[in-house]
Amino acid sequence: MSIIIVKIILTRRKRIIVVVEVVVVVVVVVVVVVVVVLVVVVVIAVVVVVVIVVVVVVVVVVVVVVVVVVVVVVVVVVVVVVIVVVVVVVVVIVVVVVAVYNQCRK
Repeated sequence: MSIIIVKIILTRRKRIIVVVEVVVVVVVVVVVVVVVVLVVVVVIAVVVVVVIVVVVVVVVVVVVVVVVVVVVVVVVVVVVVVIVVVVVVVVVIVVVVVAVYNQCRK
């Protein structure tokens, strides 16, 4: 639109028209280049943010899995130790009761 308006206004001065057309084209090219560079920078920034978020999520998931596994192992060990202690106590009580019973029978 601006080139056509400039041509209509300055039809008598052909050199000025050519200069104005070149300036308009250069300005349009500069604006397009700046917009493309900004779009590329924004896309790169978005990709970097997405990669950082994915890495953080993966690290958090790994830490949670490790913590869950450690808690499960600790719970299993505690349960096994409690079962072993209960069995040993029961066996000792049975042995003592049987020994006392045998002593009392004599």
